[in-house]
Amino acid sequence: MSNTLVIYSTVDGQTKAICDQIKRVNQQLGATVTLASLEDVDALGLAQFDKVLVAASIRYGKHRPELYRFINRNHAVLSAKTNAFFSVNVVARKPEKNTPETNPYMAKFLALSLWQPQQLAVFAGKIDYPKYRFIDKAMIRFIMWMTKGPTDTRGTFEFTDWEQVDRFASSFAQR
Repeated sequence: MSNTLVIYSTVDGQTKAICDQIKRVNQQLGATVTLASLEDVDALGLAQFDKVLVAASIRYGKHRPELYRFINRNHAVLSAKTNAFFSVNVVARKPEKNTPETNPYMAKFLALSLWQPQQLAVFAGKIDYPKYRFIDKAMIRFIMWMTKGPTDTRGTFEFTDWEQVDRFASSFAQR
């Protein structure tokens, strides 16, 4: 079976949680899986892996700049392997924005990226108000108010569809 690398870029941890689940599913299907943060991946070297999955979260409407720097440096190697990318964002909680074709952040990623992944997915994230600093809590609450999302700052709201994650993980494992 394959030697798979799963790379994540996360702010609050939901993207890593999704990657942990993808790792479990791929291991159950016989893959050897290494999970690494974007900050630590350069030490591993991409050449030793057959498959590479990159996952990144959105914060304030953007993927982190480090994601694009990594992709720009490594797009040729990524393209030469079986590969995939998914984005995690709260706008994907809306049915009309939860596919790679309809999610505005995926469209923006594909427009800005030198790499065009073979497999794409979009997963809804999580809002964990109690965990946020004051300014983040206020900004996210304002964004949620504008987009008709949850605004109770005492609450945690998980929107991730774990069955969708499992389907994507199985599909990637079988590529």
